[in-house]
Amino acid sequence: MSRLMPATLKIGFIGAGKMATALAKGWCRAEITVAGSIRASDVIPMARKQFTAETSACCGNSNVDVARFADVLVLAVKPQQFRSILAELAPVVTSQQLVVSIAAGIPLDALLAQLGRERRVVRVMPNTPCLVGESASAYCLAGTATAADEELIQRLLAAVGLAFKLPESLLDAVTGLSGSGPAFACLMIEALADGGVKAGLPRDVAQQLAAQTLLGTARMVLETKQHPGALKDAVASPGGTTIAGL
Repeated sequence: MSRLMPATLKIGFIGAGKMATALAKGWCRAEITVAGSIRASDVIPMARKQFTAETSACCGNSNVDVARFADVLVLAVKPQQFRSILAELAPVVTSQQLVVSIAAGIPLDALLAQLGRERRVVRVMPNTPCLVGESASAYCLAGTATAADEELIQRLLAAVGLAFKLPESLLDAVTGLSGSGPAFACLMIEALADGGVKAGLPRDVAQQLAAQTLLGTARMVLETKQHPGALKDAVASPGGTTIAGL
């Protein structure tokens, strides 16, 4: 499967919400696949309409049709919907498909218990920056997932950001850190921008300055490999404005 070309790698999404849309757009932008090789399903008509509008991919209301279509089947529904969705999909999912769950808090054992122990399953925790190719994701494999499946999931996730293979016991921690992290980052950007506006800056300028500051700082941490505390200390001159704020 890892050798499938973009035009032939068929990806299905069960659930067409924000994360499914972000992944679909990210994979198309990275030329991992094309819109014509993506299908999705969702019970909400507006979600179907929005998914198609943003990705140019087909989105209907039949989970079974999507499951039968896909080489890679991404389960992108809310945790409380999982049991009924898996019961519906179990008769049609085969060992020829790679099933990828991005639902928070649903262990691999729960998937295998309903889909069958012989199924190839991966649990992934991505985050919304995958939309701009800057996701921070973690994953683990189970069932009969192969080395080729791991190669494929690495390729899919690396196309939209960073990806780490971790024990499943750590995925809930990833959910709290990078899964929820963008919300805290946005809160910080908003707070910095508010401070700029209070000091007299136009709102649009303040917001761009704040966002670029976080972007540049994050890149410094990743590229220099320095501890964030060391980079913080480099800005905080004795008696200066930064240390006063800290």
